[in-house]
This record gives sequence, structure tokens and C-alpha cells, in this order.
Amino acid sequence: MAESKARKTATKAPTKAAAQKPTAKRAAVKQAVEPASKSAVKPASKPAVKPRKPESQLAMVRRARRINRELAELYPYAHPELDFENPFQLLVATVLSAQTTDLRVNQTTPALFARYPTPEDMAAANPEELEEIIRPTGFFRNKAKSLIGLSIALRDEFGGEVPGRLDDLVTLPGVGRKTANVVLGNAFGVPGITVDTHFGRLARRFGWTTEEDPVKVELAVAEIFPKSEWTMLSHRVVFHGRRICHSQKPACGACPIAPLCPAYGEGETDPEKARKLLKYEMGGQPGQRLKPPSDFPGEAAARADAAAHQGQVADLAVGA
Repeated sequence: MAESKARKTATKAPTKAAAQKPTAKRAAVKQAVEPASKSAVKPASKPAVKPRKPESQLAMVRRARRINRELAELYPYAHPELDFENPFQLLVATVLSAQTTDLRVNQTTPALFARYPTPEDMAAANPEELEEIIRPTGFFRNKAKSLIGLSIALRDEFGGEVPGRLDDLVTLPGVGRKTANVVLGNAFGVPGITVDTHFGRLARRFGWTTEEDPVKVELAVAEIFPKSEWTMLSHRVVFHGRRICHSQKPACGACPIAPLCPAYGEGETDPEKARKLLKYEMGGQPGQRLKPPSDFPGEAAARADAAAHQGQVADLAVGA
């Protein structure tokens, strides 16, 4: 009886050890592929993106120029989104556009230019009155100081005219390379790359540069594209950044140039969800200009928006 029991035990022992062996192996594999704790597991916030092969400089340039061509087809009406009628108005509007929307500037400048139509008029402005008119654009004290300062410089050093040279423009108070390039490209037809927050963000997402400094971004991008393309390239990239390739929630799934973009997948890739993120005329909404070009597809919406704000502009003009 005891011998029979011993044989049973001896028979069961290898079976139990054999059962434990694969279990231990599975545990080792599980430990290798899973985090140490559940708290370390993070839910996927975006779909996996297939890694791209290393890209040569020549391949990047070709891809960049193809992106520019695609954007030209997507935004044939791309233009500066500030309302202006002359170089002085564009210069002032661009200074005001810092840290605010172009729409807000466009709502403010009619009263401003009605009160101060020339550099001579603005140079002689009462600072408090000027501040009150431009208050809606934010940082109004610093902006008023810059506007008066640049107007005095235009009056005293440039005969009341906005200069058409970069070196002259950047000497004006409150005017940097970005503002100077906006004025040169759109008021004087001098090619320039405008590196605002949208352009810099997309230049990095497109893999054109890794630079953060706006001047370094400008110089890097200038090496990729012909000079004749600089101004319109700026408009197209800024348009795309405002309408589709947003800072926080880029609409990757609704982006026509997604196959060319190394950053695809940083935003929403589901087409239906992505379409809901589109802004301005791409999303059936008003653009930023109250007086857009005749071929701008958001013209009707922009005019409706202008009518809605007509009372506000009139109040500002009366207050001035």
C-alpha cells in the first residue's frame, strides 16, 4: 500500500513540474513585454504612424516644393488676412496683429484710420485716445507706443512714406523682420517669408527645419524655395495652419497633403471627426477679413460678419 502510494507520488511529481515550467516561461515573457505596473500603462492618444525612412536633403526639398504646389491648388485665393488700402495701413495693422486675431484687428482699424489716416496724424495722437481705440487688440499701451513711435519716424526720417527696404523698416519702433516681410511682400511686391506662429509650426511639422527661432526658420526655408515663391508660400502655409493644421488639434484626417507630411498622426486621423475641426471657409465659417478679395470663397460670410460688427465700429469712431 505504501509502495503503491509512493509510485503515485513519483508519477505525479514530474507532471506538476512540467505544468509549472511553461507557466514560468509565460510569466517571464509577460514581464518582458508589459510595464511593471498598470499605472505605467498609458492609453494611446493617437494612432500609430508608420515610421518614415531617413530622407536626404534633396528628397526633402522635392517634397517641400510638392507641398507648396499642393497648397497652391488648395488655396488659390491665399492672401493677407488684414484689411488695408495702402502701405501705412498694412504696417499699422500688422503691428496690431501681435497676440490677437486678424479679425479683431480688422474690426478695430476702420475707426483707427478714420481718426488717424496718415503717419503725420498718428504721430500727433494723444496716447490715451489712441490706446482707447486699439484696446480690443490687447497690449494696447505697448502697441500705442509703437504706433506713435513708428509714425514719428516715418514723418521725420522718411518723408511720411513707408520705406520699401527691409533694412529701413526694421529700424521703426515695434517693427521686426516678420512685420517688415509682410509689408514688403504685400505692399511693395518684394518677396519675403513671413514667419509667424503658424508658419514656424508647419515648417517644423513638414520637416523643413528643426529651428525654433523665427529668423533661423526664415533663413532655412529660404534655402528650399525660389525667391519668387516666398510671399505666396507664406500665405499658403499660414492659411493651412489656421484652417487645417492647427496647433492643438490638427485635422490630419481631412488634410489633402497628409501623404506628404512627416507629422501625420499628431492630430485627429478619423476623416469624419477631422472634418469637424476645420475652420474658416474650409469649415463653412467666415474668414478673418471684413473686406476680402472678390475671389475669396468666404466673401459672403465675411460680409455678413462685417455687418454684424458695423455697430461696434461705428461706436469706436464716435468715441474717437
